[in-house]
Amino acid sequence: MLRGGSAAESSNRVLVEVIQGALVETGLPAEAVQTIDAHGRAGAAALMRARGFVDVLIPRGSADLIQTVVRESTVPVIETGAGVVHIMLDATADEQLAVDIVHNAKVQRPSVCNAVETVLVHRDAAARLLPPVLEALRASGVVVRGDERARAIDPGLPPATDDDFATEHMALELSVAVVDDLDAALAHIRRFSTQHTESIITRDMANAERFLAEVDSAVVMVNASTRFSDGGEFGFGAEVGISTQKLHARGPMGLLELTSTKWIVRGEGQVRA
Repeated sequence: MLRGGSAAESSNRVLVEVIQGALVETGLPAEAVQTIDAHGRAGAAALMRARGFVDVLIPRGSADLIQTVVRESTVPVIETGAGVVHIMLDATADEQLAVDIVHNAKVQRPSVCNAVETVLVHRDAAARLLPPVLEALRASGVVVRGDERARAIDPGLPPATDDDFATEHMALELSVAVVDDLDAALAHIRRFSTQHTESIITRDMANAERFLAEVDSAVVMVNASTRFSDGGEFGFGAEVGISTQKLHARGPMGLLELTSTKWIVRGEGQVRA
């Protein structure tokens, strides 16, 4: 059952028509896939309260939309999280790797939830890494804001506020901060992350393993672009969402993650002692 926003109404109608046609060709009822877009907000409200008829809701969209569904629905919800995504550039990070990964994670498709929103740079590498990273971002039209320590290295940076660090921009905007060490980076991520995806760029495998172990996000990476946080890239098939919940699926969700289990028992009179 598909419920889309007004901007997607025409596209949704065509998609449902195509899918329904394919269902009929394979001998399945066309009504197995439907849209309730024509019913507007009232239809969405009814869907959220259709417990017993609807097994699960998967909201995709803005943080406000997701929280509205989580708050108002009586149907179980798989919460697909907003993406305040971080990349940490560790003291040992390779310069070209840092430039390429940060640029790809922000610029390749900035409007999606796995695009990076904050870059944290170890103080021992900030003077070395920040200038080339910022140069590449600016060349692609990215608006970058920085904390006080980043602005000491690049005075042209507008100041970054706590609101900036907490915002999923979904645009060519990004915030940078200089941190003392891995502990400070982990603390920043705990404070501002939406537990979607985080990555560390480092040649220190001890720091890499600690980052993987201690960051509590659905996807945690080492030396890779956060844009790989995707069901298709993970080999799960068509992605329905990325769950930031702990139960039952976490991370990119494909068909397997949306499949419930049905246990079938055939007996011949067995009883349990």
